[in-house]
Amino acid sequence: MSLDTPAVKPHDRLQAALADDLAAVGELIRARMASEHAPRIPEVTAHLVEAGGKRVRPMLTLAAARICGYDGPYHVHLAATVEFIHTATLLHDDVVDGSEQRRGRPAANLLWDNKSSVLVGDYLFARSFQLMTEAGRLDVLKVLSNASAVIAEGEVLQLTAAQNLATTEDVYLQVVRGKTAALFSAATEVGGMIADAPAEVVKALFTYGDALGVSFQIADDILDFSGDSAKTGKNVGDDFRERKLTLPLIKAIAAGGAQDRDFWVRTIEKGRQEEGDLDHVLSLLEKHDALQQAREDALVWSAKAKKALDTVPNGELTDMLHDLADYVVSRLN
Repeated sequence: MSLDTPAVKPHDRLQAALADDLAAVGELIRARMASEHAPRIPEVTAHLVEAGGKRVRPMLTLAAARICGYDGPYHVHLAATVEFIHTATLLHDDVVDGSEQRRGRPAANLLWDNKSSVLVGDYLFARSFQLMTEAGRLDVLKVLSNASAVIAEGEVLQLTAAQNLATTEDVYLQVVRGKTAALFSAATEVGGMIADAPAEVVKALFTYGDALGVSFQIADDILDFSGDSAKTGKNVGDDFRERKLTLPLIKAIAAGGAQDRDFWVRTIEKGRQEEGDLDHVLSLLEKHDALQQAREDALVWSAKAKKALDTVPNGELTDMLHDLADYVVSRLN
């Protein structure tokens, strides 16, 4: 997923405003991804960490902490924790999905093997728990450990919902709030918590992260069918090839009814995909206006994220978070 477009980039402004903190996060990540006995661990981890990811999630933690007046040092530990959790899930996801690209590079499991990706992902999860305990805050540990469980639950739910044409938008939303939004909301929530912000501010930061994560994932699922591979780092139609029932597909299947059912049964349920099927999918998405309807849903969640910031202290960083909520959906223009 990419935030690099010619449009105004609040992500870049956040990166500049948080440059010192991000540098400290980078140093901590490099130090903690080391392994004295298993050199493959830093090799595999560095392949992802150094691949140009935007580090949106750790920036959310840093920004939330700074907005609430925190001056360190444990926001850096928590931001690195969030990035380790995210990197671990990417390693596992690529094995589950059989992905060939990640951040514009060959997926780690192709360069090494599935066993290495899974085990290094496990190592990073373990490292994340070591890091999160160093803040000495049981409440923060509870939020991040719960998020880790919810992420795993969301991935399993997606696995069981995949290839099931009866999957509804409610189930899709449950998957997204698990596998994506849970880490966004935890990232912002713990930033407020480490700063000892008032309960209503912490709640607002959680709501912002949750809504931003949902909007972000919906936009990503739309871009899977309409994006530029050079910018997204993914092949167009990967979700269809992997038989994932994302929001655009769910909307198109529901609108098509019995007329298109044989096609969906063959390609999604039975997995018998043929040359030209992706083009037919794209035509069905256009016929039923599924991408535009999904875009409207993403805009609703973006607006919810911005509304949550009304309860958060005003300032330059808060303005950047507001603009970021706009930006994740502006990629669809």
